[in-house]
Amino acid sequence: MASLRVGIVGLPNAGKSTLFNALSRAGAQVACYPFTTVEPNMGVVAVPDERLDRISELADCQRRVPASVRFVDIAGLVEGASKGEGLGNRFLANIREVDAVAHVVRGFPSEDVSHVFGTVDPARDAELVETELRLADLDVVSKMISNARHDAKSGKAEFRARVDILCSVEEGVATDCPDVPALCAKLDAAEVEQSLLTLKPTLMVLNVGEGEADPEQELTLREWAAVRGLPVLTVNAEIEAELSELDAGEAAEFACEMGIEEGSLQRIAKAAWSLLGLVTFFSIDSGECRAWPIPEGSHASYAAGRIHTDFEKGFVKAEVVHYDDFVSSGSFGAARDAGHLRVEGRDYIVKDGDVIHFKFAT
Repeated sequence: MASLRVGIVGLPNAGKSTLFNALSRAGAQVACYPFTTVEPNMGVVAVPDERLDRISELADCQRRVPASVRFVDIAGLVEGASKGEGLGNRFLANIREVDAVAHVVRGFPSEDVSHVFGTVDPARDAELVETELRLADLDVVSKMISNARHDAKSGKAEFRARVDILCSVEEGVATDCPDVPALCAKLDAAEVEQSLLTLKPTLMVLNVGEGEADPEQELTLREWAAVRGLPVLTVNAEIEAELSELDAGEAAEFACEMGIEEGSLQRIAKAAWSLLGLVTFFSIDSGECRAWPIPEGSHASYAAGRIHTDFEKGFVKAEVVHYDDFVSSGSFGAARDAGHLRVEGRDYIVKDGDVIHFKFAT
């Protein structure tokens, strides 16, 4: 899979571009009026992983390649976006192209930064965005039903069944039914994943600015998110953006003074990994140590194919050492001598933290 794509969405002036700058150091334009972001800003960001650094040191690798996340700063949404208001159509199309969503809601008051509703209310804002996505999904499903009914005139049972399933999906989307993913699984997976926005794995990001969110408002947002099974992260996007402009030493010192134990990049990347059910394995080859994200439950043959298609086609075996055993042993050879190295076949389920050397036939 290519870089994980995380779309940063929300109402105008929620702090999306500020967070994007903090994450990517890409210098996206930030201003205090709506629609500053028209075309989405993009930045590919390396995901820090202490395990990769440690493995690389022990293996004396000259090059290390971390996993990466492609952050996409998408234009602010407004009420009526599902009907094309503001930049609605472009906004919705951009969301369809990402793997996961970081939904930024504003939790800070400011006289200098306008709010589209004039007041700060994170749960209300989150509900508005979700409603627009749901309305857009209903429009998409309605068109699918119309096409399916046209096909069903042929009398074929498979088309009639598709109409029934799509009608159930429509009702489920309208009522926020948790059974929608299971119903969609009966349809073409690629079609559904690309079409329905409310099925995108979503992380709520409460941006508290330079201060702290109102405790009652934060609690209301967390309760709103909990009902929908959405995780919530609280970030100070402005401070994080300032930290991103400092060198590593100064940034660490300033973060310590501010009580920031873990940066937004690490927390959002971890949350995205969890949302998408990803694990990370590591490879060492020709002086290069690399981190590879793959779906949890993937077989060794699939993991081999992530490195090179020839590895999957000619898969012979996988020599596997878990990170903890690799570190305690100090090298692949020492891990083998200590009995920590395992030889696994193509159906082995790769675990998070596995260090793998693949053997393949040309």
